[in-house]
Amino acid sequence: MNPDRFILSQILLTPLVGAAVLACLPEREGKKLHHVVALAFTLLTFLFTLHLPYHFASSMAAAQHAADKFGTQPFAFESFHPWISLPLREHPFVLASGINYHLGVDGLSMWLVVLTGLLAPLGVLASWNAVATRTRTFFVLFLLQQVAMIGIFISLDLFLYYGFWELSLVPMALLIAIFGRTEGRRRAAIKYFLYAFIPSAILLVAMIWLYTRTGTFDMPVLQVLAAGHGISPNGHALWLCSLAFLVAFAVKVPIFPLHGWLSDAIVEAPTAAVMVLAGKLGLYSILRFSFGLFPEQSRHIAPLLIALGALGIVYGALNALIQDDLKKFAAFSTLSHVSFIALGIFTFTVSGIDGGTYQILNESLIGAALFILLGLLYERYGTYDMRDYGGLAARHPWMVTSFVIMSLAAVGLPMMSGFVGEFLILNGAMQSIAAHHIFWTVVATSGVIFSAAYMLWMIQRVFYGAVGYRPSEIAGFDLTLREHLELCPLIALFLIMGLLSPYWMKSIDTYAAATADKPALFEPSHIRHVETETYGPTTATPFVDPALGAGALGKPAPATNPGAKY
Repeated sequence: MNPDRFILSQILLTPLVGAAVLACLPEREGKKLHHVVALAFTLLTFLFTLHLPYHFASSMAAAQHAADKFGTQPFAFESFHPWISLPLREHPFVLASGINYHLGVDGLSMWLVVLTGLLAPLGVLASWNAVATRTRTFFVLFLLQQVAMIGIFISLDLFLYYGFWELSLVPMALLIAIFGRTEGRRRAAIKYFLYAFIPSAILLVAMIWLYTRTGTFDMPVLQVLAAGHGISPNGHALWLCSLAFLVAFAVKVPIFPLHGWLSDAIVEAPTAAVMVLAGKLGLYSILRFSFGLFPEQSRHIAPLLIALGALGIVYGALNALIQDDLKKFAAFSTLSHVSFIALGIFTFTVSGIDGGTYQILNESLIGAALFILLGLLYERYGTYDMRDYGGLAARHPWMVTSFVIMSLAAVGLPMMSGFVGEFLILNGAMQSIAAHHIFWTVVATSGVIFSAAYMLWMIQRVFYGAVGYRPSEIAGFDLTLREHLELCPLIALFLIMGLLSPYWMKSIDTYAAATADKPALFEPSHIRHVETETYGPTTATPFVDPALGAGALGKPAPATNPGAKY
């Protein structure tokens, strides 16, 4: 049996099984049973994700052969199973209709699945001492969050994707509400949930409208229809639909000025949860669905998003520079970094999309390292106030070394991972045809200077100078073996991804080239019109060649409507 055909389902179900097992285990005060079980399942999931890059080239080559023949976008490790049949009278000719269990990855999503698998065990290790009560609840929610994230990255059916998108809101909101560190945790959880849920409800309306116009939720078929202008002749309706998608994703990123939830959520969220809170899901969804389903509308609105990205870079950096609370500092630093990515992907250049996609990985790793280190400081000294620190460098040499390496990666030092993404983004921004792109590139470049200022200023305040109030009262201690295990993989990746970026870029570039080089991803030659005897004479209905339906993906195509003649 070929494992490529079920590996994505295996990756998806492993943390779900882990959550079910944890839910059955009793709470035992002072025991680490839930920690151990959660660590075992997250490590197993991560091992399964390593199958993807190892066999990606061969699986993609087979998918590319079918794609070249039938004109669809190739996806590796594809799995397709009909789920819910939803026949539409108005669209009897579009195949792959209804809701399907359709999974697959490409150069955009494959590394994000691996990243999610890597961060989960690191999150468990970061929670080893930080979560001492209600551990069963914490780790069940944490594993459900991992299920939702993986599902978002691998779903190729819009309805299936939306189910995972909504699932991702619930565990995170509960983690913030239950395990937040202050009395404001419930308010932060409600704020986060409302910010994310209200645009998601509008997103659902847009998805249903798409289905009524096309008769399918299948992403590859929808991309073909979008490229051939086959979704709807109503340009205003398409604009509204594209905005519903974009706003829902932009809030989740968040893109400035839709960041109102970010600071409160990051301040309250536990370390393991905050490591996956911002950036990945929204940015991926923009690249996959906004660009894939609304290519023209996305290009038309790109100048506005480039401007908002540049403003978000500077706004986040200046706010980080004046913060005294380390968690708020990290929140505005995150806003600046994700704004940089948003600027890159909306340039619609190969360099910008390559750099933006690569920077999603970098920002996630750098953010994970930053939040782990801040959590370790809090475990030792019980405060996030920078004014209470100072003079820790002599006491914690390994910790300050980790902080410095993480900071150098964040500011984009050459030979570190952050440099590659930032250089490609700025290079792509200078090539963009968007209005005033040179001006906004200059504004964005100033953010690089500000990022160096706030990161180095934070290290100066926390680790150097006179010994602060809290260190003078508490002895503290340097990194333990477990804490070294949390940080060493991240630090190693900062260096490896800076020196060996082509290993990642060769798969990412396949998506960027297809998105940036052509106004439309696919030629409309496979879409034609037919006459139907069912609805009167010469009623033109969009028809997708049977090869583009389930049969194009290695499945038997469903029977066509007997009332149609070709």
